[in-house]
Amino acid sequence: MGIPFQLQAQQGLQQGRAILTETKMMIKKEPSPSEPAGGQLTKNTSNPLKPSMPAAAKVNAMVGNRTWFGGLFNGSGKRRLVNGDRNFEMTPIQEQQMQKLKERLNIPYDETQPEHVESLKTLWKVSFPDTKLTGLVSEQWKDMGWQGSNPVTDFRGSGFVSLENLLFFARRYPASFQRLLLKSQGMRATWEYPFAVAGVNISHMLIQLLELNSARPKYLPGMNFVRMLSEQEEAFDILYCIAFEMMDAQWLAMHASYMQFNDVLEATRGQLERELSLEDLHRIQDLPAYNLLFK
Repeated sequence: MGIPFQLQAQQGLQQGRAILTETKMMIKKEPSPSEPAGGQLTKNTSNPLKPSMPAAAKVNAMVGNRTWFGGLFNGSGKRRLVNGDRNFEMTPIQEQQMQKLKERLNIPYDETQPEHVESLKTLWKVSFPDTKLTGLVSEQWKDMGWQGSNPVTDFRGSGFVSLENLLFFARRYPASFQRLLLKSQGMRATWEYPFAVAGVNISHMLIQLLELNSARPKYLPGMNFVRMLSEQEEAFDILYCIAFEMMDAQWLAMHASYMQFNDVLEATRGQLERELSLEDLHRIQDLPAYNLLFK
């Protein structure tokens, strides 16, 4: 029958903690997402006894062995160049699309810019359409999973693109967005991950995984993403939505609680890296985890 899933996950986490040295992104107020000490805990108010879908049903939509860390990292803790092309060169179209994306990544959130402020207000409106926001600085923001009364301080890690990612998710896949925002599915912990700050962490994780701060990718996930981006300009934003769904699925599968967020994020990164290393990927819709999204 094989090893039960919970035992596999525990073994994978124990092995992963010993070898993983990258991407330590948890939640606290620093220029980049880090440990959640001092972060705003989100208490689960949903009914944990009535999950609308078993966690295993979502995990089964993913590929590969459920010992998530196995084979993803070698003994030195460095990523493998799985079938990577060391001489990978981008086409002019790919260069253009990547440059456009990188320009987005370099834009900090600026509260003096009307467009940025309006985007933040819009995020509240689409998140809680029946609740009026009392101000840009308000305790209400904690209901969305920001650390304090002013979300601006949480954008320092990933800039304006992390707000754009959240807003894209809310508009393109409203059912998925609301389900994760309200933690309305699955057996939930008493203290849940803060939704909005988790989103900032996911944006930051994707930037690292896809090597978007490098001149060109050296690893297969980044190379495949470049090809996807040239086929679909919204590939990064859609991949963000997929990663958020994957993270929540991992959270449920691991029966995680707040202080385990880093473990869940690492497992999500490993599974996403695995899917992005598959052959015959041309569009973002070719990823097996794409079917986690629904409108």
